[in-house]
Amino acid sequence: MPFQPVDSQRLFHKVAKQVAELIRTGEFKPCQRLPPERELSKQLGVSRPVVREAMIVLELAGLIEVHAGAGTFVRDTPGEARTLDDAWHSRYDILPSRMLVESEVAAIAAVEADDVAIAALSTLAEAMARPGAPGAPELDRLFHVGIAEAAGSAVLAAVVGWLWQMQYAPAFARLSERARPAENLQLMLRGHRAIVAALRAHDPDVARARMCDHLAQCAT
Repeated sequence: MPFQPVDSQRLFHKVAKQVAELIRTGEFKPCQRLPPERELSKQLGVSRPVVREAMIVLELAGLIEVHAGAGTFVRDTPGEARTLDDAWHSRYDILPSRMLVESEVAAIAAVEADDVAIAALSTLAEAMARPGAPGAPELDRLFHVGIAEAAGSAVLAAVVGWLWQMQYAPAFARLSERARPAENLQLMLRGHRAIVAALRAHDPDVARARMCDHLAQCAT
């Protein structure tokens, strides 16, 4: 296949555009199975997670479809397409910003949060372990925004909420659905508990570190 190696800037987007062009020029025919993720990764010179995100963008753009256990295929009839130039930010683009902002927010909250606010955050964290609770993404959003609110800043709460929504755009949400959901839920729960413990100890350095650890673990 005439793939070309791609550089390091917005890799998932560049991979998606290259595969889309091969589909549009007929290199990949309707109903044809695309090469496996491992092979695409090798030919393109990128990691498998990058290929995975690119495939999800192409799926959401209506160019391919995934058949569980069979592979990824070019759609026979293109779906309602979205331009790839309007593709969503990668979670790898957003993660450094979340770490920068939310680690400092957690450090501030460790100093400023009162017992009532910390108790409310603990309740949100533990809700993930209860059957019938709201979905994990919504609880996660409330938890992270709640930390900023406990830090006493409506502006930071708005920024944290915006960054969270950017990371949970359709491509990332679809990726999360496919990647070990039960294991990811446990990672999220442990991370939230560790952050709450640091807030309860009113230790800004530990709170900052636990937030970075949590965001890094949930992005893998």
